[in-house]
Amino acid sequence: MIPPSSQRLIGKNPKSFRLQGPGLDLELGSRVLLMGVLNITPDSFSDGGRFLKTDDAIRRAEALAEEGADLIDIGGESSRPGSKPVPVEEEIRRVVPVIEQIANRLTVPISIDTTKAAVARRALAAGARIINDISALRFDPEMARLAAREAVPVVLTHMQGTPNDMQAHPVYADVVREITEFFETRVRFAEQAGITRERIVLDPGIGFGKTTDHNLEILARLDEFRTVGCPLLIGPSRKSFIGRVLSLPVEERLEGTAAAVAVGILNGASIIRVHDVRAMARVARMVEAIERFRHG
Repeated sequence: MIPPSSQRLIGKNPKSFRLQGPGLDLELGSRVLLMGVLNITPDSFSDGGRFLKTDDAIRRAEALAEEGADLIDIGGESSRPGSKPVPVEEEIRRVVPVIEQIANRLTVPISIDTTKAAVARRALAAGARIINDISALRFDPEMARLAAREAVPVVLTHMQGTPNDMQAHPVYADVVREITEFFETRVRFAEQAGITRERIVLDPGIGFGKTTDHNLEILARLDEFRTVGCPLLIGPSRKSFIGRVLSLPVEERLEGTAAAVAVGILNGASIIRVHDVRAMARVARMVEAIERFRHG
């Protein structure tokens, strides 16, 4: 963590963070960072099957970079509701050749979206700089040790259940309080494993074991997660709660995503994980411009 910047910060985040690791140095706080989604899967809810071929995935990564992505998040296993785990070797086969090519062609940092340490290890060797683990280091006991040993940042996501069953019947007494308690527990676990707090990003897991109302409440109360002391990432892009609110299919959720992104920024998100980088970059810059006048 670095001292508060003299530059006006966006939203309600009172601090600036520096996310560092081998080959990585990102400032969070002076502006929102856009994490572009690249799913190398046949069954992801929004773009499954589009980028299974290595050449198609590389072209998509180049397009995300051109559109303004600050990070590219690459995953080889779908985490949509009802999805099944992919064998380790198949996940590696999907993502590693793409990461190797992108790391050689682009300067945009890559995060590996996986819950498996074996996949993360190969991805880091290929050029990834961040581990994005939707299990918050719970599914694979080796993941925390790997992240600590490699000194790489980690994204810890809240999820009730597993992708296969998370939407069966999500229940919370107070969704924000329970996620905050989960974050505090997982941050302590990560620190005990040797991962410094300065390398931890928290994702409340919109759509991961939550109803529509839960997701809306998370966005409305997002700033409450700042008490944990780590930067926040949100991923509302094209998700089903938007479709349910607006009665729209996945391909028509751009405006709903934009609204969720704007609220997330106003409430303190430092990183926004999105499919439509160009449009959401414009949303982010506009919100930041308004915020500068709002706070003087």
